This record gives sequence, C-alpha cells and structure tokens, in this order.
Amino acid sequence: MSLCLAAGALVVSLGAGEITLAWRHSVQKTLWAEVWRDTPDGLMMMEARIQGSGAGMEAPPEARLVEGFWRWRPQLPAQREIVMRRSGATADWQVCVAGACRPMGDYLPPEADPVILKACP
Repeated sequence: MSLCLAAGALVVSLGAGEITLAWRHSVQKTLWAEVWRDTPDGLMMMEARIQGSGAGMEAPPEARLVEGFWRWRPQLPAQREIVMRRSGATADWQVCVAGACRPMGDYLPPEADPVILKACP
C-alpha cells in the first residue's frame, strides 16, 4: 500500500505506506507532527507529537514526554483522506518518508491548495 498527495488532477505517489506530516504552529512556533499509515480500513493516525503547548495545542493527559516531544496515539477512526491547506503565511508542510523530511513544495507546486493525503489508486 502506498500513500499519495493529490492537488486537483495532480497525484504524486510517496512510495510508502506510512508518512509523517509536520508543521510549525503559526503563533507558538512549536513543531507538531502526525504519523499516518495506510491500512485496509483507511488512513490511521499512529502518533501525534508536539514540542510544547499553548495557542490551542495542548497535549492530552495520556501524552508522554519523550525526546523533547509530547507523544500520544489519538483515538480517531480511520480516515478516507486528510485535507491540508497551504496559506503561504506560514512555512510549508514537511512530508517525511522513512525518516527523510522534505517540504511539500518538493512534491507539489506552491499554489497547490488544498492538498489531499490519500491511499494511491
């Protein structure tokens, strides 16, 4: 199984069944990351992690501080797709595959908005 980024008619395969999406909060400037995996039921968030709290970014009580990040596994149902917006007012999303992170702009043009993460057809 592989995940794809899609924007309009443009679809890019990431060549992996699990990726991490990361971004910096526009106010707090703290890093937030989510690990997503393609499963037979849909996209599952395997882990969420955040460097700090504030501006609506508080970690839940079950989160544990590990290597400078509050980490937890959100109890969300499988998702068909994840929709990401790119305002241009903040740094672009980071897309990490097998530990190597690249800006979303390496995959799709900067004006591509919204961007959808989904299982590849």
